[in-house]
Amino acid sequence: MHTFKMGEAAHLLGVSPDTIRRWVDAGRLTASRTDGGHRLVDGPDLARLAQELADEPDNDGRAVSARNRFTGLVTRVLKDGVMAQVEIQAGPHRVVSLISAEAVDDLGLEPGVLAVAVVKATNVVVERPQ
Repeated sequence: MHTFKMGEAAHLLGVSPDTIRRWVDAGRLTASRTDGGHRLVDGPDLARLAQELADEPDNDGRAVSARNRFTGLVTRVLKDGVMAQVEIQAGPHRVVSLISAEAVDDLGLEPGVLAVAVVKATNVVVERPQ
């Protein structure tokens, strides 16, 4: 079974290591201890919790077909006459979108604004780090 250090688990879920520790102490996550006393979070249990967190509604009760929602901060907006590039930092994920400059203005997008990137893709590549 694959395990993750507390900091790694926190990074993957976009929370602090203290939150992971609290969830382990409360029994929401399963962890084991190394010989040195460090806690390791069980991979399957971390995946279960990630799914639970992903299933929590965050769309104000609207019915939407897209399931991939990344809430984060707008970090950069580059506009020209017609189009704009918007970058959102959502936890460890950087999401870049090309939208109309009019949409940027209508939504009031600028660095520091909270925004949600909704992704619906027909092609997703899955990689596994070495």
